[in-house]
Order: sequence, then structure tokens, then C-alpha cells
Amino acid sequence: MYINMYKITLPTLLTWIRIILVPFFVAVFYIPDFIITMPNKDLIATIIFVFAAFTDYLDGYLARKLNQESSFGAFLDPVADKALVAAALVVLVNLDRTFIFAAIIIIVREIAISALREWMAQLGEVRSVAVAYIGKLKTALQFLAISLLLFNYHTNFIGNIFMLLAVIFTVISMFYYLEQAKQYLKKLNK
Repeated sequence: MYINMYKITLPTLLTWIRIILVPFFVAVFYIPDFIITMPNKDLIATIIFVFAAFTDYLDGYLARKLNQESSFGAFLDPVADKALVAAALVVLVNLDRTFIFAAIIIIVREIAISALREWMAQLGEVRSVAVAYIGKLKTALQFLAISLLLFNYHTNFIGNIFMLLAVIFTVISMFYYLEQAKQYLKKLNK
């Protein structure tokens, strides 16, 4: 699919910025400690992550407000979210700040629902698994938990409480989307 770079909208540009920030976010933790100490790495990574998470809200808001919603933007936005969340979860598990099972559940769910959306799109029914409020709530909880866990060790307890809530909503939203797809498949078989 050819994308005319001169017609990229502001919301799509913000989504691309979120994707571009992912390797910079991870790289912060690979800078030697004698250059940047761990507390400063935490702060820098948190700022990058929170800014990237804010672009998730902002690109959707601007796309609706400026009437610049597009199928490419609708495709790219969840890719950016998943890349940011997966990278952050790997970093947090590596730093031993959160549960490995939480990271696995969240990452596997994201891959499964992405595959489901792709499959439904091929069937021409992408709307049946479009992003719902439960999915937005799940993403907000993930962003909040990750931000707290990145910030420093003093927020780990609260961050992990939010991480457990994020896991619960991750599983609930997965079943919601599977149910939506199941309803469509029942109609197909009739």
C-alpha cells in the first residue's frame, strides 16, 4: 500500500512519533550508569513513556476533532500502542519491577486480538471487533501501571496493583472481542 508522505495528517504523525519513541525509550536503560544514574534513567524513561502515551490520546482526539480519521490511522494506532506497551513490559520485567505473568498475559492478548482483527478485516467485518470502551480502559490502566513502575521503586507497590487491574481488564477485553467475533461467525453459519 502506497502512502503519500505529503498527505500524512497530524494524528498519523503523532502515531508515528509514538512508534519512533519506542527504541529511544528502551535505549535509556542501556546507557552506562556512569553517564546517567538509574534514578535519572527512570525519570527520563518515564517522561518519554508518558509523552508517548499522551500522543495516543491526542492523535485520536485530533483525528475526530479535525475530521482526519483514516483506515491507515486506525491500523497504525494500535500497532504503536502494542509496540510501546510490549517494550515497556519487557523493560520492567528485566528490571524485576513487575510480574512476568502479567507481561506474558498482556503481550499474548495483544497479539491474539491483533490477529483476530486482521482475520475479521479479511472477512470484511472489522467493525465487529473495533476498539470498544473496555479496550480503552484496559489501555489506560496499562499506561498508568507502566508509568508508575517506571518512575521509581517507591511506586512499585501501587504500580503493581494497577498492573494486576490492567491484567484483569486485559483478559476481560479479550473475551469481549472474542464474543463479538463469535456473534458474527454464528451469523455466517446460518
